[in-house]
Formats: sequence, structure tokens, C-alpha cells
Amino acid sequence: MPRCRLSNAFLLATTVLCLAFIACSPSQANDRQTAMVKTTQGDIAIEAFERRASQKRPAVIILSGSKGFRSAAYDNLAQSLDKAGLDAYLVHAVSDADLTAIGHAKGAPGRIQYYTSHMAQWSAAVRDVLLFLKAQSPEDRKIGVLGISLGAQIAITATVNRQDANTLVLVDGGFPAGYSQSVRTIPPLLIVWGSEDRVFPVSMARALSEQAKSLGTEAEFSIFDGGSHDFFLKPETPLAKQAHERAARFLAEQLK
Repeated sequence: MPRCRLSNAFLLATTVLCLAFIACSPSQANDRQTAMVKTTQGDIAIEAFERRASQKRPAVIILSGSKGFRSAAYDNLAQSLDKAGLDAYLVHAVSDADLTAIGHAKGAPGRIQYYTSHMAQWSAAVRDVLLFLKAQSPEDRKIGVLGISLGAQIAITATVNRQDANTLVLVDGGFPAGYSQSVRTIPPLLIVWGSEDRVFPVSMARALSEQAKSLGTEAEFSIFDGGSHDFFLKPETPLAKQAHERAARFLAEQLK
């Protein structure tokens, strides 16, 4: 969505929310600071891990899988990003109502149907949040997007063929089923995948990496031996910690 089409109400809401984040930001990014952002798709909850500073640090939008942000692994990930000099924002593009509907869907076909019918809405909300975060600072704030499983599908759908995001990390997920739009550009990309993923096989990750490189995208690919589909979200496990640190290093390199 072009920046010029944002309504005055949207801009006012994001300005007010920006001040709220600044007021509550801790000197260390240890706790979630929650607020609501008004987007063209409705109110979206954001949980921020950011430090109080005269200038905003580079930011990373994190998009969850189909179980939301309940796992403590998201806090662990935010701490890895903080150590790398990055602020983290858990963006609830997939709402609590969505999570309930997904949980009640009839098997994988029902979940996929729900994802397909809501993907455009979720992606548009993420693009609005990208604009909001960029508006928080007068300087050109660099922003990355990290998505996990369903969140990876939303992340790539929201950022292809656009300049809003400076870099992208996809964890065990890529283009959604049935995606048919022409892909001309993909942001600089890191693909993180578990070698034992039985939901999305590693072959899918390899194909995505090759597609990105064919478009001239800088693409890196990290396979974690023994990792299941949800290995990234298993808190305090060595494999998850390694993957979090790998993602944080890549994002820091791209955003500084």
C-alpha cells in the first residue's frame, strides 16, 4: 500500500502509539511492552522489546506460526536480537480470533483454506506496521521481517515486489499454497530450516533459495540437523538457541 494513501487517522494513531512506546521502553529489552496499532485491516496488537535511546535501533518484525506467541522461545529470540543491537516487535497479524478458528479447522485442508482466505488481510496489516515503525524515527530506520511457519508465509507475501522491508528471514515456511503472483524481487534473504521438517520438506527450502538467487537476491540457507518443523520454537534448547543466534547475526549484518 503506497505511503500516500494512509489516512490522517492512521497517521495520528501511529504517532500517538510511537510516543507510548517511547514512554514505556526499558533501558534493557527484557519485557514485552504491549500496544495496539490501527491499520487498514483493523487494530493489531504489537509486543515490543526495545531500548530507550535517542535514536531508534534497527527493528525486526516477528510473525508467529499458527499457535501464536505463547512460546517462551519468542522471548529468547527477542533477547538474541537485543544482544545483536536490534529492537524486536511481535506483530499479532494473526489475531486471537484467527488462532481459535485455525485450531477448530478440520485438518490440514481446513487450515490451508483459512490461510488462503486471510493471507491478503494479514499481509496488508504487516505492510501497515512496517510503515508505522519507519515513521517512528526521522532517520531512515532499517527494518527486517522474520516469519516462522505460517508467519513465514505472511512475511514473504507481504514483502515480495516491495521496498518496505530491508531484509527477510524465513523459518520453516515460504510461499503459501497456491501462490500465483509474479515474483520480481525478494529482500535479502536467510532461510532457516530443520532437516527433519515433515510439514515442509527441505526440498521446498532449497527451491526457494534457488528462486531468490535467480532474481538476483542475496540468499543464505541454513539447515539445522535434527530440527523438526517447530525446532525454532522449543525454548532453551541448544538447536533453537543456535538458530536464533544465526538469524540475529544475519539481521544485524543486513540492517546496520
